[in-house]
Amino acid sequence: MRRKDKEITNTTLINSIISKATICRIALNDTDFPYIVPLNYGYRDGVFYFHSSKKGKKIELIQQNNKVGFEIDFLNETITSEIPCNWTTKYQSIIGFGTLEIVDELTEIIKGLDIIMRHHGKLDANEYNTVNLKNIVLLKLTPLSLTAKQSGDWD
Repeated sequence: MRRKDKEITNTTLINSIISKATICRIALNDTDFPYIVPLNYGYRDGVFYFHSSKKGKKIELIQQNNKVGFEIDFLNETITSEIPCNWTTKYQSIIGFGTLEIVDELTEIIKGLDIIMRHHGKLDANEYNTVNLKNIVLLKLTPLSLTAKQSGDWD
């Protein structure tokens, strides 16, 4: 990381960013250009969980190459100034690389959906429509590396 003064190494703070953000952008390999998709997620024990349709470009690309890049950000505010070049953004972000696994076993899908629902604030028991469960898979992202950084005053 070029700006070491912005780097976050504290695991508690990194986990805090992951817990308060709601979207993770996944970059998949697609021949000449990357394919990036924003996904809602859940996080537990160092693994990110996403749900997906069983079919589509994202699934095809994962099946071809499950090595991905990912990005999460928590943008808090834009800091303005009379001088345009002095504008900045107060933010926290995480960038990493990892492997993405497609899981189609029903028990694991339900477990992953529960983790996603908890991340987004639903803490009580969940009931899922059987028809819907037959049409989705769980995606598990295991990070191999990540870096975190922030800009601005975070109390």
